[in-house]
Amino acid sequence: MSSPEFIYTYMRHTDEYDLCRLEMRSLFGFDVQSNVLMSPIGIDPCRSPFMKERVDILYEADSFESILGQVAYLQLASSTFKVVCLNSLELGTTKKIGHAERRKVEREVGLRIQGEPELDHPETLFGVIELDDKWYFGKLVESEAIWFQHQQKPHMYSTALSTRVARAVANIAAPHPEGIRVIDPCCGIGTVLVEALSMGINIAGRDINPLVVKGSRKNIAHFGLEGEVIIGPIADVVDDYDVAIIDMPYNLFTHISPEEQLDILKQARRFSKKVVVVTIETIDPMIDEAGFSIVDRCVAKKGTFSRQILVCI
Repeated sequence: MSSPEFIYTYMRHTDEYDLCRLEMRSLFGFDVQSNVLMSPIGIDPCRSPFMKERVDILYEADSFESILGQVAYLQLASSTFKVVCLNSLELGTTKKIGHAERRKVEREVGLRIQGEPELDHPETLFGVIELDDKWYFGKLVESEAIWFQHQQKPHMYSTALSTRVARAVANIAAPHPEGIRVIDPCCGIGTVLVEALSMGINIAGRDINPLVVKGSRKNIAHFGLEGEVIIGPIADVVDDYDVAIIDMPYNLFTHISPEEQLDILKQARRFSKKVVVVTIETIDPMIDEAGFSIVDRCVAKKGTFSRQILVCI
């Protein structure tokens, strides 16, 4: 792997552990068991529901004194700044640094920077972090829980994916979305559409049910987003897509037979190179019969309820 240019810290619930790691593998090409990841790939931390922050590494050193010496060369022309020590919790094998000691670290680093400190409304945030007996300093980019803002929609139903799961699924489907065309052909009320559109993913929606299409359109507009949602069966899709996201229909009002599930998958094979399937049942033989191969997977849990996320090509 190339030298890391970015450090990412993570926060996730125990039930989200597998889903978080699948998202890591999709975004970075590998995963880690710990809550900190280093990579040369730059990802906006607001995209992931699990990322806490990102440090764009400027300096690294084997000791705190060495990092102080390097920071002394940093000159800020006119912007105000604040320094944050990120060791407020255990990061991998590196123990948490106590509150008083973190404030001391922040003060000492801040005093070395040639610029104007501003604790309340800084124009630039810097992060300093100790990992495995090394110190790193760089620009700090904090995550914003955009998925949380999407929890209360005008139209909702109980079996829809949570916004966190939907956002992760969108990232798994289109980790690097530039030039990628995505479709959600069984979009329901548009939970995945909202998350994908809010991340700038080029996604189209479709559903056979006119009522849920109407709700999906209203949900998208409610958050100031724009996206196409068409009424119609998956069999009517004529364009080609790089990836399809299929949350297999299931609830008390949508009884779907195995034959209908297989047809959905076969239709997706016709117009997409890749599909990410969300299912409450094991459908591996059906995936094979439709002409796909499962290349990665995880189980997303919520209490006793679980969904399988299958990445297929």
